Amino acid sequence: MATGAIQKVPCYSYSPSSSSSSRRWTYDVFLSFRGEDTRKGFTGHLHMALKEAGINAFIDDQLRRGEDITAELVQAIEGSRISVIVFSRRYADSGWCLEELVKIMECRTTLGQMVLPIFYDVDPSVVRRQTGIFADAFKKHEERFREDKVKVQRWRDALTEAANLSGHHLADGHEAKFIKEIINAEINKQLTNTQLFIADYQVGLNSRAEKIINHLNIGKNDADVRMVGILGMSGVGKTTVAKVIYNELYHTFRGQISFLEKVRETQHLVDLQRQLLVDILNGTKITISNVSAGIIEIKRRLGSKRVLVIIDDVDHSDQLKALAIKRDSFGAGSRIIITTKDEHFLRQLHVDSIYHAEQMNKEEALELLSWHAFGNCGPDREYLELARKVVDYCGGLPLAIQVLGSFLCTRSTGEWESTVEKLKRIPPREIQEKLKISYDGLGDDTEKDIFLDISCFFIGMDKNYVTHVLDGCGFSSEIGIRVLHERCLITSHQGQKLMMHDLVRDMGREIVRAKSPNNLGKRSRLWHPDDVKSVLTNNTGTKRIEGIILDLADSEDSGFTTEAFKEMQNLRLLQLNYANLTGGYEFFCKEIRWLCWHGFPLSVIPKEFYQPNLVAIDLRFSKLTHVWEDTGVLENLKILNLGHSHYLLESPDFSKLPNLEKLILKDCKSLSKVHKSIGHLKRLVLVNLKDCKVLKALPGSFYKLKTIKTLVLSGCSRFEKFGKNLGNMESLTTLQADKTALTKVPSVGNLYCLRELSLVGCNLHEVPKDLGSLSFLEDLDLGGNSFDSFPDLSRLSSLSDLSLPNCNLTNDAIDSMNLGSLSGLHSLNLDNNNFGSLPSLSGLLQLTCLRMAGCTKLEEINGLPTSLHILNADECTALRRMPNFSEMKMQRLKLNNSPQLIEFPGLEKSLNVAMRLTMMAHNNFTNYLLKDSTLEGWIGAGDILVGGNEIPKWFEYITEDGGQVHFRVPQEIGCDLKVLAVCVVYSANSADSSQGLYDFFFYVVNHTKRTSFKAETDIAFARNSHEYYLWLGHLSNDEFKLGGGDLVDLVAVIPYEEFRVEKIGLRLLSDRCISSYPKPMWYDVIPYYQGLLNITIYECDDEEEEEEGPSHVPSKEHQPFNRRESDDNASMETSTDEESLADQDTPVLGNTWIAIFSKLCCCLPSINSS
Repeated sequence: MATGAIQKVPCYSYSPSSSSSSRRWTYDVFLSFRGEDTRKGFTGHLHMALKEAGINAFIDDQLRRGEDITAELVQAIEGSRISVIVFSRRYADSGWCLEELVKIMECRTTLGQMVLPIFYDVDPSVVRRQTGIFADAFKKHEERFREDKVKVQRWRDALTEAANLSGHHLADGHEAKFIKEIINAEINKQLTNTQLFIADYQVGLNSRAEKIINHLNIGKNDADVRMVGILGMSGVGKTTVAKVIYNELYHTFRGQISFLEKVRETQHLVDLQRQLLVDILNGTKITISNVSAGIIEIKRRLGSKRVLVIIDDVDHSDQLKALAIKRDSFGAGSRIIITTKDEHFLRQLHVDSIYHAEQMNKEEALELLSWHAFGNCGPDREYLELARKVVDYCGGLPLAIQVLGSFLCTRSTGEWESTVEKLKRIPPREIQEKLKISYDGLGDDTEKDIFLDISCFFIGMDKNYVTHVLDGCGFSSEIGIRVLHERCLITSHQGQKLMMHDLVRDMGREIVRAKSPNNLGKRSRLWHPDDVKSVLTNNTGTKRIEGIILDLADSEDSGFTTEAFKEMQNLRLLQLNYANLTGGYEFFCKEIRWLCWHGFPLSVIPKEFYQPNLVAIDLRFSKLTHVWEDTGVLENLKILNLGHSHYLLESPDFSKLPNLEKLILKDCKSLSKVHKSIGHLKRLVLVNLKDCKVLKALPGSFYKLKTIKTLVLSGCSRFEKFGKNLGNMESLTTLQADKTALTKVPSVGNLYCLRELSLVGCNLHEVPKDLGSLSFLEDLDLGGNSFDSFPDLSRLSSLSDLSLPNCNLTNDAIDSMNLGSLSGLHSLNLDNNNFGSLPSLSGLLQLTCLRMAGCTKLEEINGLPTSLHILNADECTALRRMPNFSEMKMQRLKLNNSPQLIEFPGLEKSLNVAMRLTMMAHNNFTNYLLKDSTLEGWIGAGDILVGGNEIPKWFEYITEDGGQVHFRVPQEIGCDLKVLAVCVVYSANSADSSQGLYDFFFYVVNHTKRTSFKAETDIAFARNSHEYYLWLGHLSNDEFKLGGGDLVDLVAVIPYEEFRVEKIGLRLLSDRCISSYPKPMWYDVIPYYQGLLNITIYECDDEEEEEEGPSHVPSKEHQPFNRRESDDNASMETSTDEESLADQDTPVLGNTWIAIFSKLCCCLPSINSS
């Protein structure tokens, strides 16, 4: 096929559900038996009866000897839904049977398979205790395996465990009748309706289901009843992943499991109660007269049973009460899963854990969209960018992806483009209706108004700020916002910024639009720039408009008349950023609570623009020189933000703002005076005057305020002194005055509430003597001041972060601080100081970060606490000795440019934890690490970065030119591969590179299994250091699942032009695991084709491809790897016939779409056609 004819982005999944977590069983039943006892008798009859019943049973027809079962049998056991064990008199004689039994019991635990023991002519107690004839068998085993007692004990344990299961004993009974009862009463019942349909295309469900199952703690604390909630917005896939869990755990709970779907839509609670009981009691007829009777019946019948109950889409507490969802209603080991959009129900129940349903990442979303739109896991090439736009719109919401993918199926690119444009204005009805369920469930109109205000105006804004504004509108916004959060309608970023999923936002805006689809002026809220411009230009506003938001920062249309607002008599919320209005301001109604007008064009606010109900004014970047021409009292104003108003000469008269709480005058470069009336603001808590360059002082009345909590003066470069009453500001918690002209700080001893003090880069030479009495101080930053001495800090019992870089600290100053007594210290920064030694800090058991970079006189570091995670001692050029590291759990250690370092006891042991070591300049110590094989046994979770350009000799696979290594996992390793030890040599152009951290990626592409993975970490670069750098680290095979025979490419990528990967080395380790400490590596599953984009392609001539088929043998200069100590340096043997990639020894490799497509179409017709 010609390159230009290729249409599909390649897809290598065997089926659209290949990522499903639901197990696809190969057999219904696996029969385990002693052939010499029962093959031609009972077991033969049982197998025949199973076949006649239409049950797919596996029976091993061969007479086996020995103990090691074959891979074929292992696969059969793992692939069977039920294992039936026929215990006969001579069963224990066979090591083969016993190994088979061990595997069966293992699958019972790991895969949730059902195990049914049948005791044929042998008593269960004989099997359980290994007495009688079983004892005779084990005497022989113990004699034979005297050197392997573990194996014999494993057999005994398996027999005991199996015999303790509920089974059937046939002594002298009627065999035919017995077999019939087993099939009808046990096997058929288990095989009937044990699986729920999940979805046509299952993408990304494995990891999500696994996380929730981990929350269930099955097998741990089985005496407890554990409840787990799955919380998330509509359409995020809560029900879908709950079905996956049901299918996975059905056999773990022996069928005593119930899935109550969409309980929100069930009208009668009695029906729910009845379904719960019928599900778990296996069809038993249940009569329930009313809800109260049903609760009693559930407790009576299920109180002693170990059950799994999944209750889907709960939206009312009555549903949970009716189902008796309490821990004492069910037997020990029971697990309850509840899916809901309302967190409040889960909190009421005191669930043990809440799993927040995850939205799909972009790769998963693109794959799911492609299945629905194209029937393939990748989009058609000409649709790729359009598909990505749809994925961006859907925001990881599976419902939206499914709806839009199905709608766009078979449609042209033009129709896709039209749909994408329409989505910007009107969301699809099916998505809208699903998401609107949460909105409709809100308790009252106030909650709905709060939601609509946030969705139209306040996304991304500070929660406290929005609360002030909405409270000013008469809403009880504190509880209202909490309810919205509990119902997954809003989220919060770091607990402060209000956030909302784009589709939920669009749902809220569509509710507003739908009430007046054709008349913009009659909508309650206007947010779209074109709609707002239309209303203001045509003067079509009405009293129904409550809020307008318009930002003209990047628009040329900035002029409107004030008369356009005349009819908007209920306007509460107004944003007119960078708008210019002509006309009188008397046309504005007096109901405005929030006025946001960035770039306000006037030099003073006109008196007719008096707004008595204002709660918040935001006039940042205004042209104001004075604030009000004249104004009445603004009784309700709480927030005044005039930041970045560069022409403002003085603050307003605060006597008209009696209830002001927050004053922001940040970056008002011309502000020289703050009005003395500020001292009358009895509710003022925050004053931000950062970067007011000409401000020299604050009025004395300011320092008498008892309510101020935060004062920011940083960047006020002419600010010379605090008032003498600074120490009386008893509520002050944060004081920032960096880079001011301060030369002295008055007494601070009475600032008992002070938590943060920052005086960086001032002209201080002494520290307030009573600084040590601030017992609640948590953060102290005095860097960039040249102190002559330093007080004792031992009484700062709450101090967590101490930063003193560039302070000219000598040994005497360090000693006087008594640093070793700061027991609560977490972070200490002593960069660029003049001390020669550091006293022992080993007693600071909470210290996690220590910086001493640039301390050029420092010769030794004494004791360090084992809690330390980060130590930066870069450019400590005199450093010779480090303390003992053998007990350290360090995560990052930086010792760049430490040429004198000779002593570092315990480093090897610390490295084997999780430490990241950076020593980018050569010294004797780095030579010792690399040349003496010190690191050959290293298996730490961290990494090592040193100067150097030679791959150490203990690496097996080496590429001397480039960052790609191509290898096959040796068959003898099998499934035991645990770690990929990697070494990368890279170079950097120091002229083009800035100092810092850079992204560093590994791509692992398994061509045999058609899987790709991305691992991400970072590397450091230090200016003026060595030209070549050596990175050593480990990749966990827990993520990749590489096995014996797999053909794999490993690629190292530093995606910056100034860096080049020169060499790569690889070593496969099967005898050790990476330590379990926090790892500096992040792993991601990516589509196979995406992995192909990052590996080298071996080019072949187009004409040769057409005539002879493609050749994959790399040229000599493109050898994929050299294996150390191997005589065979020839290129790998490859096949040129047209078989699928999984059957070849050679991958199709590519670094561009065209290259991949052409190679795949030439080489993989079977895949391409599928």
